[in-house]
Amino acid sequence: MNFANRSVRAWLTLGASLLLSAAVLLPSAAQAQGAAATFPDKPMRIVTFTPGGAPDILGRLLAERFTAAWGQPVLVDNRPGAGGNTGADFVAKAAPDGYTIIVGTVGTHSINGALYAKMPYDMVKDFTPVTLLATTPNMLVVHNEVPAKNLKDFIALGKKEGKMTFASSGSGTSIHVSGELFKTMTGIDMVHIPYKGRATAIPDVLGGRVTMMFDNMPSSLQLVREGKLRALGVTSSQRSAAAPDIPTIAESGLPGFEAVSWFALFAPANTPKPIVDKLQAEVRKILKTPDVAKRLADAGLEPVGSTPEELAAYQKAEIAKWAKVVKESGAKAD
Repeated sequence: MNFANRSVRAWLTLGASLLLSAAVLLPSAAQAQGAAATFPDKPMRIVTFTPGGAPDILGRLLAERFTAAWGQPVLVDNRPGAGGNTGADFVAKAAPDGYTIIVGTVGTHSINGALYAKMPYDMVKDFTPVTLLATTPNMLVVHNEVPAKNLKDFIALGKKEGKMTFASSGSGTSIHVSGELFKTMTGIDMVHIPYKGRATAIPDVLGGRVTMMFDNMPSSLQLVREGKLRALGVTSSQRSAAAPDIPTIAESGLPGFEAVSWFALFAPANTPKPIVDKLQAEVRKILKTPDVAKRLADAGLEPVGSTPEELAAYQKAEIAKWAKVVKESGAKAD
């Protein structure tokens, strides 16, 4: 009898524990749903890098549209440095509530882990994928005094004259590894000159102090159109609709060359799924707006608007791809 009583008491204790656990879990789920229903009810922050670059263009566009849709101020917070690691680390350590998010790049979220000996954050574990915003090719640009008028002549010039310099907006950016891939595939002796951002790199390319740069198309396309820089090719497998007269590098003498920049929205790890879904749905709506689609297309950006799961799978594939390129090129963070 005593044994039976003990068994009953044990089961009652277990049942009470399970009910208590359920009671704890249910409010958490309800709280997440409730937070999403009122999100955002205070100002938001979108972290990007140097002003004027593609991430900044996208960040300001989202800030403008989020404010219009939700009535809350949205700050665009430029945090360049360390190939984007400075800004990404700030977001990785932010509260997981959706109020601090980042326009991450192929560099900050797929390349830097292979390039930097020590990373302040984990590219996968410290973030929650929201949506792939857009992709764009990089564009090989040179200053106008470079005698080569096309890619084949440029490669011949590089092999004849020896050392060339290529600028980037920082170690680990797609701009940097595009140059490393070009160096590996052509065999040209090239020296990487990293800057703290595109805003400081471009003036040296314009002034002829650096030979070349693989800049994001949205950043340099207008300079090419104005005749201030010469474009020798784009890094995508197909020509860009924004500049169909500029050939691909692959078709111009380097078959198989491809390096596409991408930009995606990430939140800190453990951001509640209802908030992530709300952000993703609003971004998808924004990207489908005709005037936004045109603005992006004119800048050489192709809007995407993926699901969080699609972004996670894409990021995983990109990490593997660029780790191989970094290893084969011997590139390191300068």
